[in-house]
Amino acid sequence: MPRKVRTRTSLRVATFHERSYGFRPGRSAHDAQKILFINLRSCCNGINKRVIELDIEKCFDRISHTTIMENLIAPKGIKSGIFRCLKSGTNPEFPEQGTPQGGVVSPLLANIALNGIESIHRYHKNGFKISENTPEKNIVEPSIRYADDMVILLRPEDDATEILDKIDKFLANKGMKLSEKKTRVTAATDGFDFLGWHFKVQSNGRFRSTPSVENFKKFRQKVKAIVNNSNYGSNVKAEKLAPIIRGWRNYHRFCKMDGSRLSLWHTNKRTWKVFNKEKRNDKESTTKLIKRAFPEVPYSENKHVNVEGKKSPFDGDMPYWSERNSKLYNGETSKALKRQNHTCGHCGLKFISEERVNLHHIDGNHDNWKSKNLTAIHESCHDYIHMSKRVIP
Repeated sequence: MPRKVRTRTSLRVATFHERSYGFRPGRSAHDAQKILFINLRSCCNGINKRVIELDIEKCFDRISHTTIMENLIAPKGIKSGIFRCLKSGTNPEFPEQGTPQGGVVSPLLANIALNGIESIHRYHKNGFKISENTPEKNIVEPSIRYADDMVILLRPEDDATEILDKIDKFLANKGMKLSEKKTRVTAATDGFDFLGWHFKVQSNGRFRSTPSVENFKKFRQKVKAIVNNSNYGSNVKAEKLAPIIRGWRNYHRFCKMDGSRLSLWHTNKRTWKVFNKEKRNDKESTTKLIKRAFPEVPYSENKHVNVEGKKSPFDGDMPYWSERNSKLYNGETSKALKRQNHTCGHCGLKFISEERVNLHHIDGNHDNWKSKNLTAIHESCHDYIHMSKRVIP
């Protein structure tokens, strides 16, 4: 992320609602997935709950510039820069509204405009009426938002029409409105799609999360386009497939991923047949290529550990964020991070930024995987080490 945009984000992100997960440092779609599990599992009576699937009509095109500027917390220089960015013209027909969809700063501006929508539906966890003196820990706000995508969980006694009317008024003040066609109320037992996953409470009360049909379809199309491309050899195909399959499996690693379809058994078999048709490949070499093309990623259903409350990477809690970011890695990198107490082996600083962690071979021999020869360091530190070793002719 560019330094200027990161500065803008840090100035505002600490005031966002704790159930807002989209485009925020330290938070991810997996946090939203886990919140749904916590609220819809059997012990929370998920089988009797309903879900409002919210869809904001042309969200990025209709955000009011006035709303953004009134809610933006930033120094005068940055505010004037964002104001000029908004007024540069994204839609000639509506000069007072809209942000460039796909722009670097647009998700942040959408978060600013929509912040607070998560608190519209709230109730006391013990059934009492909420007052000014009610402790925050006793107030439940069962809403999950990821940028402009949002779901609200309803108890049997909640009035969906009343909640939608309140949301309509909230959005109208910001120049937006709900899409009547796409916004719907669904029973948790019927299932619903959110963030590329399909969530459903089964008849026995058990909560299930799997890749959505649409998500799996798009993934298969990408894989088929590579496998069936006659311009690539099997080696090139394996190299191109590996990051796509690893990324897809990583994203869904907290879902139920067994069965021939989601374990990619059929896709694997079909790819093996295509690779084996090449004259230079035999069964052994084809099997090795398949292992390269389909890297294994272990899954653990609903085991993601959520961010604590309103915590932010900008709150100064270095030990917490360093340890949490370290858990994003596995294998030898994870072991090295634990040995080093989540500090960089070169500069000694904690791993708290979004900068990647690299595994460095101390003696320069990449075949030496002994633990004493491996150290986890910042990507920039890794670049500096190797840059200093270059011989300038």
